[in-house]
Amino acid sequence: MLLKTFGWSFAITVFGLALAGVLWGWQGLAIVGILSILEISLSFDNAVINAGILRKMNAFWQKIFLTVGILVAVFGMRLVFPVVIVAITAKIGPIEAVDLAINNKAHYEELVTSAHPAIAAFGGMFLLMIFLDFIFEERDYKWLAWIERPMAKLGKLDTLSIIIALVVLLVSAMTVATDVAHGGGDKSATVLLSGVAGLITYLIVGGVSGYFEDKLEDAEEGEEAAAATPEKKGGGTGAAVGLAGKAAFFMFLYLEVIDASFSFDGVISAFAITNDIFMMALGLGIGAMYIRSLTVFLVRKGTLDEYVYLEHGAHYAIGALAVILLVTIKYEIHEVITGLIGVVLIALSYWSSVVKNKRDGKPGAEGGAKSEVASGV
Repeated sequence: MLLKTFGWSFAITVFGLALAGVLWGWQGLAIVGILSILEISLSFDNAVINAGILRKMNAFWQKIFLTVGILVAVFGMRLVFPVVIVAITAKIGPIEAVDLAINNKAHYEELVTSAHPAIAAFGGMFLLMIFLDFIFEERDYKWLAWIERPMAKLGKLDTLSIIIALVVLLVSAMTVATDVAHGGGDKSATVLLSGVAGLITYLIVGGVSGYFEDKLEDAEEGEEAAAATPEKKGGGTGAAVGLAGKAAFFMFLYLEVIDASFSFDGVISAFAITNDIFMMALGLGIGAMYIRSLTVFLVRKGTLDEYVYLEHGAHYAIGALAVILLVTIKYEIHEVITGLIGVVLIALSYWSSVVKNKRDGKPGAEGGAKSEVASGV
């Protein structure tokens, strides 16, 4: 199971480090290794969140997530995205931006860093909405019940998460948007527009994927009802399969946007280590591959069913990351702090899950959780 799931990650690690050694020597190999570890530490909570979505998808879409998805994650977000940001902010063509990244790395780094307020506002609002929609939803299991019970009651107001997100954005634009940490200047309009764009993106992608997911559930219920009536057996299957494809596609799209939002802090933090875009793409790409493999591993092992508070810890880590992204518009926060907060919250939620399982007399909590996902993977 372990080798099957992480085999490609191990192979890419060996190939990537060997390539780094050939191209840049021992120093380059060390930098790529550090960047890989940085990406894994910053994105561990991403794997848990992704697993919660991916377990609803069949084996085909899980393979798409590991193949097409990793290409988007590595080449799209770790290589192309910083170049696009430079092209937009510097108002130059993409070819000029690539030339700048290769031949004038210091100026390239400066331009990417100057775009941080827009990146942080977009990613911060998207991640904040994920956290708010989680905390305001009624759940069977409550980790921090003293917070989650009252929040679930407040969540009966359908638009509350949007209202809170907009208030946070307005406060950020008015009080944190003077970009002292990244070159100075009033960034209020930039933060406001980028934050609204992040909110709209979440509402569109999350809303469409949720719509098709609900339709799929309705279709499956209709199929079960039709199965009991012989004369209706022929008509329902095609529609359900079509809806499954649409639902899976939009859930995949939602996963990619979440991954993009999580990668913002990793890309920006990587500049503290190197401003070589190819070293960054290789190191962060290796780390991203492990996060993808870990996501599939969590699904195949039924870990989220076995340790019921893991999703809670990951969502609290998302909330913390959203706040950190918004704060970093003005203030520097070391990436070690960002990574540790996520790891600590997930570790605590894991420990709480183990304690609960022992208290309930099911220390392994295996069997049902694993069999539930085994057929779909």
